[in-house]
Amino acid sequence: MGCSMESIMAKSRPQSTLRTKKPARAVRAKKPVKLLSGGNPQIAKADGDAPVKAYIAAIPGWKREVGARVDALIVRAVPKVRKAVKWNSPFYGVAGNGWFMGMHVFTHYVKVAFFFGTSLTPMPPGESKSKDTRYLDIRENDKIDEKQFVAWVKQAAAIPGWMS
Repeated sequence: MGCSMESIMAKSRPQSTLRTKKPARAVRAKKPVKLLSGGNPQIAKADGDAPVKAYIAAIPGWKREVGARVDALIVRAVPKVRKAVKWNSPFYGVAGNGWFMGMHVFTHYVKVAFFFGTSLTPMPPGESKSKDTRYLDIRENDKIDEKQFVAWVKQAAAIPGWMS
């Protein structure tokens, strides 16, 4: 008859046991985030807290701690802050009121941009080519004046921001 014991046993098994299990998917290691000029992380444009957290996690060296602290201070000052990554930079805004600030990493500092910073009292120290924007550059050994920073964030969040 040409039937082997194995083929007879296979025919008598329930159909579900005849199927071979699919091999388990190999767990892929996350690709490291590409760092652009100055060490700024290249993060895909997206809305929400997750892409901003991914951006901060990818910041190299001492600047990561600065980015995390800036983010935490913004959330403390504006609990319902809206977040996104645009043009490889975190943006912070208020729903229906636009974006009021952003952050970008450079080789020797973290640049915090207040998009309508000329409306803040006192104005953040860094001038811009844009007539409305003011910057705060945070270098490695700088201590952030958290009280002043939170005051700027609250002021910036209360005025109409940049719409995109």
